[in-house]
Amino acid sequence: MDTVGKFIFGGISCMVAATVTNPIDVMKVRLQLQGELGTVGKKYKGFTQGIYKVASEEGVLALYKGLLPSLLREGSYSTIRMGLYEPVKDLLHPHSDKPISLGKKILAGAVAGAVGSAIANPTDLIKVRMQAEIGHSEKRYASTMDAFSSIYKSEGLAGLYRGVGPTTKRAMILTASQLPAYDHSKHWLLRTGLFGEGTLLHIVSSMIAGLVCATTTSPIDLVKSRYMNQTFIDGKGVYYQSTWDCFKKTVKSEGIMALYKGWFPNWMRIGPHTIVTFVVFEQLRKLAGIKPV
Repeated sequence: MDTVGKFIFGGISCMVAATVTNPIDVMKVRLQLQGELGTVGKKYKGFTQGIYKVASEEGVLALYKGLLPSLLREGSYSTIRMGLYEPVKDLLHPHSDKPISLGKKILAGAVAGAVGSAIANPTDLIKVRMQAEIGHSEKRYASTMDAFSSIYKSEGLAGLYRGVGPTTKRAMILTASQLPAYDHSKHWLLRTGLFGEGTLLHIVSSMIAGLVCATTTSPIDLVKSRYMNQTFIDGKGVYYQSTWDCFKKTVKSEGIMALYKGWFPNWMRIGPHTIVTFVVFEQLRKLAGIKPV
């Protein structure tokens, strides 16, 4: 029952976090797509101004574009990655009486993230495309179900798995940095004696994990967003033939630092997302009588 609870509580905690941070995620995607391949003109001058501009021009609800596919994604992808982390970690380290190395924690996170994201790729693809829609006259899809249907009809089943490579790589990097960073920093802080098990420890550990995670995932996140958002004709992308092609063209036309476009909103999203996720996760485990992470 404990194992099932870890899966269920992991999914619920990430769905709560996704709801809280969706406006930041919308802004992150739009900043990542802005100035793509050196196109002239910037609609958004920064994160705060961008949030205000989207809300004033498109309405506050525009900040919640892509929420349903985001929840579907968290309910599948995050349920798997959060639930798998500890079983994989235990498999890699059967001797529970000895401390587990950081390397094994990172490997466990990478495996859990890869499995979860590969399965849930269609929800991530639709989330990105819906969040990228600007204004009311440029809607590609009428609803989440329309997006699933339209993509399947026009691009086939393979169309729903556009960008599965960078999505899986991002998930491996994200889970391999987020969960081990939280796990490792939490137990290190406990050993210092400065913190006891509780909400304050969970928040501080989550802040550390969020910073690590945002920095490691930003480049692959940008490539993923751009590759997924482009139009595909006869199975071929209009701008990028592959994610590697997207990486090369981005660096060539915009410079290496373009890979960190949207880093701040990425951190602003991952930071609170990580805090909400682990605080809710730990509290649900406590209520169910499951030991803390």
